Amino acid sequence: MARRIRREAEEAAIDLTPMLDVVFIMLIFFIVTTSFVKEAGIDVNRPKAAKAQSKPSATIFIAIRANGEIWMDKRAVDVERVGATVEKLLAESPTDTVIIQADKEAKHGIVVQVMDQIKLAGIDKISIAAENK
Repeated sequence: MARRIRREAEEAAIDLTPMLDVVFIMLIFFIVTTSFVKEAGIDVNRPKAAKAQSKPSATIFIAIRANGEIWMDKRAVDVERVGATVEKLLAESPTDTVIIQADKEAKHGIVVQVMDQIKLAGIDKISIAAENK
């Protein structure tokens, strides 16, 4: 009788190995297919616009503060280094759009210089972030 109970216990065991394999494969799939967005690293007071639209497809964000500081990838960058930094970020994650988040008090001369550096890096689609009214 003791042998009979052992056999039933052995037959009732569930093998979890295939389920764990499926879970790990799903985890790898989600890690590989996730797109990583490079944030600028600071918050700015964006100007308000009546026709503002959302553009979630860009992966490169450039923030310009009111005092003229330029932030990319959570660090301050000089105007001359914007093009090189954009090229480096393009090598990591190719995109065709860059979003500039300029403070509403930022001087337009700095914004134009940043746009020029982005164009020199090879990107033609530049969007300027604004908030809805």
